[in-house]
Amino acid sequence: MALEPQDVRRAAFLARLGLNDDEAAGYVDDLSRILEMVDRLQAVDTTGVAPLAHPLDATQRLRADEVTESDQRERFQRCAPAVENGLYLVPRVVE
Repeated sequence: MALEPQDVRRAAFLARLGLNDDEAAGYVDDLSRILEMVDRLQAVDTTGVAPLAHPLDATQRLRADEVTESDQRERFQRCAPAVENGLYLVPRVVE
């Protein structure tokens, strides 16, 4: 698929990007090469290849689930403009 400067300008318009004609012409080659690479990747036979969440066999390091801070709820609610029954009151935004 050959890209034209008007294709780049249309994509820029849809993305709400401001490009002039010179900038659009400069992106034609870059975007064309990207699309060619995607076409080559789509041509690869991936039958039988399991999808991966990450290319490396790594595990997430976890920390102990323990309390590290004291309860400061009362202190923070004293600063709040409106509190009722331990809850922060906020203005209604959806009618």
